[in-house]
Amino acid sequence: MREIGHPNCTLPHDIRPLDDSLTLAGPIWTCSGRIDESISNDDSLMSWTGLLSKAPSGKVLVCQPNDSTIAHMGELSAETLKHRGVLGYVVDGGNRDSDFIKKLEWPLFFRYYTPRDVVGRWRVDSMGEPIVIGDVEITSGDWILADIDGVVVIPQSLIETVLDKTVQYHVD
Repeated sequence: MREIGHPNCTLPHDIRPLDDSLTLAGPIWTCSGRIDESISNDDSLMSWTGLLSKAPSGKVLVCQPNDSTIAHMGELSAETLKHRGVLGYVVDGGNRDSDFIKKLEWPLFFRYYTPRDVVGRWRVDSMGEPIVIGDVEITSGDWILADIDGVVVIPQSLIETVLDKTVQYHVD
C-alpha cells in the first residue's frame, strides 16, 4: 500500500482480535453511532437491533461508535450477526461476553473490554456512510484484512492494484 502511494491504511494498534487465531477479510459495510444519555432503553434497543437486522451478509461490519465507555458488541449480537452471514466485526470501541463470542469462532476486533452495554446509552447515527477510525477513512465497499498483527483497510479503488501487486510479489 505504501508502494502505491497509500500509506495511511492501518487502524490504530490498540484495535486487537478477540481470538488471535482468527483472521478476517472481506468487503466492508460501515456504521457509526454516539452516546445519548437521553435515549430510552427501548429506543436504544430498537436502534441497535435495527443495525443488526440491516447488516448485510457477506460483509464485514465496521463501526465507529464515537465512544470509549460501553461495549458495542456482546454475545447475542455476535450470534445474530454470525447467523445472518456477516463475516466479522471491527469496532473502535468495547466488547463484552468474550468467552461466549470466542466459542462462536467469529472474528471480532475491538479496542477494550467492559461489561457495560448499549441499552439506554447509545444510538446508531448512520449505516453505510463513510467513517473514520484513527486517521483512516473507511467507506462501505472498501476491503478489510485483519489478523493478530492488526487491521488494514484497502480502499475500493485500490483493490485490483493491491491484488495485482500481491499476486506479482508471490509469483516473483
